[in-house]
Amino acid sequence: MSGRLVLVRHGQTHSNVARRLDTRPPGADLTELGHRQAREFAGTLDVEPAAVVSSIALRARQTAQYIADAAGVSLTVRDGLQETFVGELEDRSAEEDHARFTEVYRSWLDGDLDSRIPGGESGAEVLARYVPVLDELRATHLRSDSSTVFVVSHGAAIRLVAAVLADIDRDFAADNHLDNTGTVELVPVEGDSRWECVRWGTYTPPFETKGSRTPDDPMG
Repeated sequence: MSGRLVLVRHGQTHSNVARRLDTRPPGADLTELGHRQAREFAGTLDVEPAAVVSSIALRARQTAQYIADAAGVSLTVRDGLQETFVGELEDRSAEEDHARFTEVYRSWLDGDLDSRIPGGESGAEVLARYVPVLDELRATHLRSDSSTVFVVSHGAAIRLVAAVLADIDRDFAADNHLDNTGTVELVPVEGDSRWECVRWGTYTPPFETKGSRTPDDPMG
């Protein structure tokens, strides 16, 4: 194994507080708490990252900037890392809308990557735009055991991508949302294109049967 990829969910946003499905960039900005969460996360860095990268969404860029500033590196913003687009459910906050997205999202984890909300993305489309960015970061930066790359992105997208790339138990991935500034850590498997997940939030392998089983944030 070589290097480490740390996928970071952004800090709290005004949409998170209102429980709005906010997926179209640039999206809502961070709340005061979200800024504090990002500063505190940046203050915990114990490595000098090879790169700090964010999605194009405002909340991700704001969060990542704190990390980049703390590390003394430039922030790189990349298209492709944004949240899973929910189409006609955008900006909705009703429980039935959350449940509808959660049903489609679970179908992705169960292997039906062509499922979608009308006007939104399929799981296959999310992977097709997201994974090549990670592959490029892997080839460019994760060439040594000491290299670490931070990618600030979005909860639903991170969980889907990590579950597929690292073959995570689907029940675990569905039930264990990421808190704001929560992380999933992946390391490349030496000799092929696979990844191993070494941390998901507060959990370490094996991931089966672990978790809250009480999901409450479809974007988490």
